[in-house]
Amino acid sequence: MSAAALVPRRAEPATRLIAVAASAGGLEALSRLLGSLPPALAAAVLVVQHLQPDRPSQLARILARHTALDVKEARGGEVPRNGTVYVAPPGLHLMVGIDRRLALSHLPPLHFCRPSGDRLFASIADCCGSEAIAVVLTGNGCDGAEGAGFVHRRGGMVIAQDESTSEFFGMPGAAIRAGAVDRVLPLREIAPALETLVSAPGRGTA
Repeated sequence: MSAAALVPRRAEPATRLIAVAASAGGLEALSRLLGSLPPALAAAVLVVQHLQPDRPSQLARILARHTALDVKEARGGEVPRNGTVYVAPPGLHLMVGIDRRLALSHLPPLHFCRPSGDRLFASIADCCGSEAIAVVLTGNGCDGAEGAGFVHRRGGMVIAQDESTSEFFGMPGAAIRAGAVDRVLPLREIAPALETLVSAPGRGTA
């Protein structure tokens, strides 16, 4: 293998989009998940973590300590890049437009959440169809269940963290009960599953 082949092609527009939603217990779960993904990941990771809307967030900086991926707070109009994690700012919804650019919105909270996993998941279902990948991690409430349903119905892949490794099973459990989840996995198995998925087109070939 040439030296060039070993260099992560992070400057390239994202081949696939992975959307992740988390709430209570999410910091540890996100740190472990992102820390298990390779820097040359052929996908961008979009993260919604429920935060206090009136406080500056250090989430991107904290997560960057645990992963070889680039981590940054999302900005509207950006083109997602491979090997990069985009974190929703506090008090703003993070979504993806049909043009596959990131969008930030002050739309009302959904299920009391802004940023909302439901809005992020619905947007990647619209722009990516069967190529969309959604992950529901630990958290209270039901955020993510409705949006996961959009991803599932469009032929994308939805993964939920299992109860035994979730600090709070509300969000994963709600998505599972809604019939929107394709795989229920312990946290340690989610990163390898994502690596397999982004190397193949659509969920049917994974």
